[in-house]
Amino acid sequence: MKNLNKTSKILFMSTFPPTTCGIATYTTDTMQSIQRKFGKSFECKELEIVKDQKPGFPYHFNPEEKQEYVRIAEEINRDPEVKLIHIQHEFGLFGGDYGTYLFDFLEKINKPVVMTFHTVLPNPNPELKSVVQKLAAFSKVIFVMTQESVKILREAYDIREEDLELIQHGTHMVAWKSPEEVKEKYGFKGRLVLSTFGLLGAGKSIETALYALPEIIKQHPDVLYLIIGKTHPGNIKNNRDDYRRFLKSLVNQLELSAHVKFYDSYLELKQLLELLQATDVYLFTSKDPNQAVSGTFSYAMSCACPIIATTNPHTREILNHELGILIKIGDHKQLSEAAIKLLSDKKLRKFMAVQAYTKTSSSVWDNIAIQHAKVYQDVLDKNEPLKFSRPKIKLDHLKRLSTELGMIQFSKINIPDRDSGYTLDDNARALIVMLMHYNIFRTSEDLDYIDLYLSFIERCQTGSGNFVNYIDEHNQVHIKNDYVNLEDSNARAIWALGQVVSEVHNLPPEYIKRAKSCLDKARSWIPGVLSPRSIAFTIKGLFLYLENFEDQEFKKAIEKLAENLISRYDLNREKDWEWFEEYLTYANSILPEAMLLAFLTTGKKVYKNTALESFEFLLSKMYKNGKFRVISNKGWHQKHTKPEIYGEQPIDVAYTIQALDIFYQHFKKPEYKIKMEKAFNWFLGDNHLNRIIYNPVTGGCGDGLEKENVNLNQGAESTICYLMARLIMESYPESSEYGSSHANALRTKKRRRVRKASRPEFR
Repeated sequence: MKNLNKTSKILFMSTFPPTTCGIATYTTDTMQSIQRKFGKSFECKELEIVKDQKPGFPYHFNPEEKQEYVRIAEEINRDPEVKLIHIQHEFGLFGGDYGTYLFDFLEKINKPVVMTFHTVLPNPNPELKSVVQKLAAFSKVIFVMTQESVKILREAYDIREEDLELIQHGTHMVAWKSPEEVKEKYGFKGRLVLSTFGLLGAGKSIETALYALPEIIKQHPDVLYLIIGKTHPGNIKNNRDDYRRFLKSLVNQLELSAHVKFYDSYLELKQLLELLQATDVYLFTSKDPNQAVSGTFSYAMSCACPIIATTNPHTREILNHELGILIKIGDHKQLSEAAIKLLSDKKLRKFMAVQAYTKTSSSVWDNIAIQHAKVYQDVLDKNEPLKFSRPKIKLDHLKRLSTELGMIQFSKINIPDRDSGYTLDDNARALIVMLMHYNIFRTSEDLDYIDLYLSFIERCQTGSGNFVNYIDEHNQVHIKNDYVNLEDSNARAIWALGQVVSEVHNLPPEYIKRAKSCLDKARSWIPGVLSPRSIAFTIKGLFLYLENFEDQEFKKAIEKLAENLISRYDLNREKDWEWFEEYLTYANSILPEAMLLAFLTTGKKVYKNTALESFEFLLSKMYKNGKFRVISNKGWHQKHTKPEIYGEQPIDVAYTIQALDIFYQHFKKPEYKIKMEKAFNWFLGDNHLNRIIYNPVTGGCGDGLEKENVNLNQGAESTICYLMARLIMESYPESSEYGSSHANALRTKKRRRVRKASRPEFR
């Protein structure tokens, strides 16, 4: 096995900013996403195609000088840290007919090469076909961005499909916003906004949209058309920007000055994305019938723009009737009819916006980075694990979901759904998360949220000491409480209250007093808890309470509850099924964790043995062949049946990490720590879809992982559970050894607590 702390240097052969072209932007975005996501596995460096050397680029060559290709190859061959060359291929980037100077480099380089084909031309002549086939022979893998490109390379160039890797054009992750929300910032309130962006040139055929505008304005006089982007430098001759001059003269000729706004500059990414989010309909008017892929088209979709697009291989493949409307190249009448249809139907635009946003969620740069990294891993060393970088801890969405009453239950994408009301479940878990966060960072604002969620629990407690779970948006007890089993919810409240009491040395005394008061009121019903998970949550809460307070009644309650679990275990256990029930459902890991906590409280070895045996059984069902999958919620896993797959939820991942954490603390088995990292990486894209579940832009977490998609709604449960897992992982540095000071302090604190709470010794 290689040194896990050693990165593999990958050279990207391409143009780079400040060169203004789509390939330069694409390569930079690709490199940055890989570096951000897998910086401990790969170091991405530039191999610049440039006529004049620029400072800061150690590897560069002049593409018009044939001898340069051999020179740079020999220079790279002498660098032992370079492990892979990734070439961004466009015929015009390299010297020679069809860029054949590149073969001098390929014949000399002794490092593996992969390529991204940015242009795939149909119906090749014999010379072009020969060039492409020869490029493919030198490359370990060829990346393409559309299924149409795969088909052309396979059928017209005789390239083997196994040598091709389809990876969509990357898009930037943005939070969902309605156009109206962004329009006000830019002074577009009350306008219907059309837009086009990209480096300007005649190939964009912006005039098609301008010719369509007069008819559109007749129906929608409030229309504003944004033409965003500077002119491509290759289209400026003798300091004259003839194409832009033509467009501006056409605006004057058609009397459109009140309806057209030019952004003649290279905008910062944030502003560009916001202008796209302010767009009601995006216009893609390219007149290239063979355009294989368009970054502008992809970016517009990712910003939830309904689209009107001219027909080419990329738009034909992607744009169906749920996303927009296809028109003939240069047909301004079709464009005006399509625009009038969409601008007249707000409901249809909203539907298309949601579909576009959902469809492009798979192509955000984080996911593109994962797909590239897995190919690099295959080329370099399949046995070398990818090291995912953890996002910073971010409470933005948790706070967005929180009102003066508590935490809202659901979210429509990243917009809190106040109509969904509130639950004890979510507020109890939110309280635990804020206690964990305060324990590490000591942020004074955390105390306000701790007070908020604790107050919610107090409000839910009834005169008999138990709790209601559902509170509506008007802060009234919901009728749903009358016919839903609330035992799990009540038990989670006990866990949260015990977590508060365990922080007696860190929190203001008032908080401890309030939590203890709630627990005292609950004493009468705690010993009678019956369902396995409710028992486990209750044991966890009482164990946390006993860390700092002697209480014989609670200690006896733990023993009684643990005996109930043992009885269930003995009843259901048989060969190849070491479990407490005849099925595995949700939050399974809380059961062996509770048995371990019962052992720490009582010293009974039967509890320890049951904890270890049942936990190993559960782990064997979730970790197979190097992959991690939690138990599917599609029918669960019934005893003596083949388990269902797909339908995975963040709550199960988080609870698995919690259990692995406490088992590692006590038994120090390195595999627990390795499994913890593997489970957490599920959130970051190490799953069957290779897609990120956590959204680092909003700080929210998708509600689940299905067979073919991620549920993009970022509700309370999923977001809280991600944060639980992330805060636990903060105790474990992203290397094989303990690292940061606050992580060490937290780990020491946990060890100290365990020694105080436990009598038995581990062997």
